[in-house]
This record gives sequence, structure tokens and C-alpha cells, in this order.
Amino acid sequence: MKALVTAAGGDFGLRLDSVAEPEPRPGQALVAVGAVAVNRGELSLVGQLPPGSRLGWDVAGTVLRAAADGTGPAAGTRVLGLADLDGWAERVAVDTGRLAVLPASVDLPTAAALPVAGLTALYALLHGGRLLGRTVLVTGAAGGVGRLAVQLAAAAGARVVAWVGSAERAAGLAELGADDVELYGAEQTEPVDVLLDSCGGEVLTQAFRTVVPGGSVVCFGNTARAELRLPLDWGRLRPGVGLRYLYLFEEITRQNVARDLDFLVRSVADGRIDPQVALVADWTDPTAAFQRLQDRKVDGKLVLAL
Repeated sequence: MKALVTAAGGDFGLRLDSVAEPEPRPGQALVAVGAVAVNRGELSLVGQLPPGSRLGWDVAGTVLRAAADGTGPAAGTRVLGLADLDGWAERVAVDTGRLAVLPASVDLPTAAALPVAGLTALYALLHGGRLLGRTVLVTGAAGGVGRLAVQLAAAAGARVVAWVGSAERAAGLAELGADDVELYGAEQTEPVDVLLDSCGGEVLTQAFRTVVPGGSVVCFGNTARAELRLPLDWGRLRPGVGLRYLYLFEEITRQNVARDLDFLVRSVADGRIDPQVALVADWTDPTAAFQRLQDRKVDGKLVLAL
């Protein structure tokens, strides 16, 4: 079968190549992939992996063969799932504990945008604690995780403040539920109860100053590629603040992923959230789409169609 694999040189160090068919374990279903999402984290891995390595977490498609142990959906069922970094391929074996059934109204590109971004946003907010009546600040709010976090926080009854890097990146966030949209570096004075940060660097330092005593800070990224710096008086002026780093692929070992994917995709079907697919590209020629993602010109999710 065909798959996107790492390659020495070339655009983004990837090529479409022939690879071995997957051999599902007893608790895995074999899925014919129809769409995959691309995360910046995957592109950052390209240069770190040896040639011929596989990539891809987010997949949506149809079950070709149900799991041998009897778990999960039957053959012919449309599903979305979280793969083991081998999802950018025509077929993939996925643990049934990481699969959910697609409602008829949700198409494959929309579903493919959900697993990594949706689960990250959901778990970050869960670690933030109670949301009803509280103020939540989301940095990197224009990205795939950020746009879902804004929607989920608003749906839970929070006042949502969204931080973005430019006026262009702010487009649509108010319609998704953000009560206030601000640019990095603007004078920020509104106190917040929960901070979700994907930026790190100076953005995190600035955002931390807005957190109230007893508040919650959940970091799930570091796009600035900078060391963590907190204000000098961070603990004395903000006693009781909780600071946590969320690493999705460790977090899922403690969560019911199939249940949470089902919640997310049913929320899409019910019109409560929108994964914000900003660009759908052909997987056989993804270079231009990858460049746009790297240049932060994709406000939402990039999906490749097979």
C-alpha cells in the first residue's frame, strides 16, 4: 500500500512510497483511510526521524476488518481514530479503544480534524477545573486546538478570552464563542481563572500575570521553542495556582479515548462545535499545504484527503 514516509532531502522531507500492509493485533481494527489531519507536531518530527519512518495520528475512514477480539465497530462502519504515528497511509490498524463511530452527518475530513486537537482541548479544560462562571484565557487561539478550546469553554459556561498573533488570525473567533479577542503584546489587565497555553516563551510569561490566586494553568505546547519563564513573584502574589503540562500521548493512558472521541464527534453532529477545517489538500501533493501550515497561514486544521 502507499504511505507518506520521511525521506532525505526534498520538500518537508516526505515522499509517497510503498510500505507493508498493517498486521492488526487482536484489539485493533483495520481501517481504510479516507482523510488524515496534519499537526504542526508531526511536521516537527520529520527532521528527527530516520528515512522511511511513518507519520500520522489523526485518521478517518471505514473499517475493513473488525478487531479479532470482538471489540470495537464492525466492518463497514465509518470511524475516526487516533493512530500510532502511522496514519498517513491507505490503511492502518487502530486500537479499538481509540476509535469512535461517525454519525451520518459528519464527513471524513471534518472527523479527521478531531482526535489530536479535540482531545487536547478537552483534556486541558478538564484539568483547568470548573468552568461555569469563570474566565478562561486561551493563547494560540487561532490554531486547531485553540479554536476547539474556545468553543468547548464557551459551551461549558465560561467567559472566554482569546489571544492571537495578528488581526487576520483573529477572524471568526468571536463567532466561535470568544468574548474578547486580543493580540499578543497588548496591555492585558483582565484577571483569568484558567489559562490554556500552547505558545510558551514571552506569551506564557505575559499570560501568567493575569491568573488569579487559586487559578489553573495548563500548558500543552511551546511553539516559541523557549524556556519557561514565570514572573519573579509568581507564587507569592498567586498562592494556590496550579501549573500543569499536558502531554496528550501520556494523558490518553489515563482516559477513555473512545468515549471522548464519541463525545467530540457527536458534538460536531449536533452543531455544538466545529473543528474548523481551514484547508483540505490532496495527500499526493501536500507540499504547498504543509508550507502554509508552517507559515501559520492555516487558521484551523489542515486535512489531507486520500
